[in-house]
Amino acid sequence: MFSRAHIWLLLFLVYLLVLCVFAKGKFNVLFLIADDLRPTLGCYSDPVVKSPNIDRLASKSTVFYNAFAQQAVCGPSRTSFLTSRRPDTTRLYDFNSYWRVSAGNYTTLPQYFKSNGYTTLSVGKVFHPGIASNHTDDYPYSWSVPPYHPPSFSYEKRKVCKSEDGTLHSNLLCAVNVSEMPLRTLPDLENAAEAVRLLKTMKDAETPFFLAVGFYKPHIPFRIPVEYLKLYPIENMTLASDPDVPKKLPKVAYNPWMDIRKREDVKALNLSFPYGPIPKDFQLRIRQHYYAAVSYIDAQVGKILQVLDDLDLTKETIVVFTSDHGWSLGEHGEWAKYSNFDVATRVPLIVYAPGVTSPRPWPGGKMFSYVNVFGKARERFDEGYLVRSVVELVDVFPTVASLAGLVSVHHCPVPSFKTVLCTEGSNLVHLLGRHERNPNHQAYAFSQYPRPGDTIRDDSDLPSLANITVMGYSVRSTDFHFTLWVGFDSSCFYANLSDVHAGELYILSEDPNEDNNIYNEQVHADVAMLKLGTRYPWTESLKEHMIFLGKALKGNWNL
Repeated sequence: MFSRAHIWLLLFLVYLLVLCVFAKGKFNVLFLIADDLRPTLGCYSDPVVKSPNIDRLASKSTVFYNAFAQQAVCGPSRTSFLTSRRPDTTRLYDFNSYWRVSAGNYTTLPQYFKSNGYTTLSVGKVFHPGIASNHTDDYPYSWSVPPYHPPSFSYEKRKVCKSEDGTLHSNLLCAVNVSEMPLRTLPDLENAAEAVRLLKTMKDAETPFFLAVGFYKPHIPFRIPVEYLKLYPIENMTLASDPDVPKKLPKVAYNPWMDIRKREDVKALNLSFPYGPIPKDFQLRIRQHYYAAVSYIDAQVGKILQVLDDLDLTKETIVVFTSDHGWSLGEHGEWAKYSNFDVATRVPLIVYAPGVTSPRPWPGGKMFSYVNVFGKARERFDEGYLVRSVVELVDVFPTVASLAGLVSVHHCPVPSFKTVLCTEGSNLVHLLGRHERNPNHQAYAFSQYPRPGDTIRDDSDLPSLANITVMGYSVRSTDFHFTLWVGFDSSCFYANLSDVHAGELYILSEDPNEDNNIYNEQVHADVAMLKLGTRYPWTESLKEHMIFLGKALKGNWNL
């Protein structure tokens, strides 16, 4: 039995904990971004991958099961979610413009925190480097100090991949002995070390911090420590369940994965353009290397979260883990991003909020102790809060800002080019910290992808702005995925909804892998069927999709 003195002591300790948590007055933010990571994680029910550290984070977090990027390519996606504006508002569809010049002087996510007294820090690939971020990673607007880039990244595309005969190549598959690498390290090892160093410097800082860490993997080339391949014996790897190009896929929707074709080991396969296919044994090796790269990133995430625990920062730090887009691993005969398919646009989105998604740990308490991915026993973790409603990466900005206690970011007006601070996403705070039994079927996610024309060309993956003539606008819910490929005038950023080049419609309950395009049979050939809701129950929801897509094309994103 507790005495009154014991009860008062317990209450006093709780009071001290509260004072400790709110001493700075604001929560810190640790924003972790992977590159080209689809939801190939244990917490997303992948049966093969070994991702114990991210899974442990997920067990204390809200896991958004159906989160989607707005464009499946690095520069446009990162600019989109860091400004909370869609590509048609940033006017960035490639890597060759800076939104502050070409579209508007938009406030970014880290910039908003900086303006509210935070020390904002960038490590690795957060903004896309180059023109897309003004060759500065948007410093000094977004960051308190110049962003950190690992020195070893300069060797990423050089001939450092050793073949069996000892010669060096620029390959897609590039598992290496780290000690033999230039500088005896790899970029994401350096990123993790720098993130740890910065966390230690911010431990007793007077201001809260916003620390963004951008990992370079599992983006190609797969230059990763060779030991991670041991986690995935090649004899245990399997091919994609749908490795063929869908018969009814319009040519404009297909991407010919030119970036991997440029690698020496892929060139040696002498693949036909544009469909390949890649020999099955090489397909298995690609999948093996991708999975190994995921485990490699998981280990780096674990190192950072361990230090967050060791520094007693877990109780006052919001943690977000996501990716800029996904990557096809042979599905639909594709090996890249560059499309509107779910494998290219669906991403992990995990949000840990102390006291919301999990009780705050006591001082010295551990939440995210490092898990050795090479451990013999597969770690099991309790499931975190699972949200199956469709959400988008443009939702991250307003959600994190609200969660941190900053003034809410309002929805953008239409048009919003002259509005410095607003969001084209939604605040997801109301979904945090609770299990969602019935997903919101009225939630939609939009993505888009540009093409240089209806036929497949060698620049179909990454057309420059001047060459874009067709734009694929895509809308999805938990039930359907609907895409229209329409004429696009890049000189004035105008999409002509009446100029329909092709369409795609997938009923996800019957076709979750998006292999059977029924657009021509069910939509284009007989629009009148939309009135037959009693005969075809799904058509009413499809009608909503078409109406929403029409609004989206006119710029009315606040739906």
